[in-house]
Amino acid sequence: MNQSSPTEGYTEDMLSGMQFMWNATRGYRLKPWRSPYLRWRLETYSGKKAETLKLKDFWDFLVSERGQIRRFSKWLDEMHGYAESSDQG
Repeated sequence: MNQSSPTEGYTEDMLSGMQFMWNATRGYRLKPWRSPYLRWRLETYSGKKAETLKLKDFWDFLVSERGQIRRFSKWLDEMHGYAESSDQG
């Protein structure tokens, strides 16, 4: 019987999330809250003006929306799976 680790899916989700963050913060990796792309995404999602976003706003968003971020990471991983399967097909 093949049993998977209870953290297996979580690890894949985290890797997808980290890959997304790496790509989304190009040029701003040490200060991701200054990334124009992430500021735009946060503004679109939260309604806060992108120009006013600070580290605290970014951190509060990550903490308060961690469930949504995890679901987004899971969805990204699923989409990557579809893309890989269509590339092989």
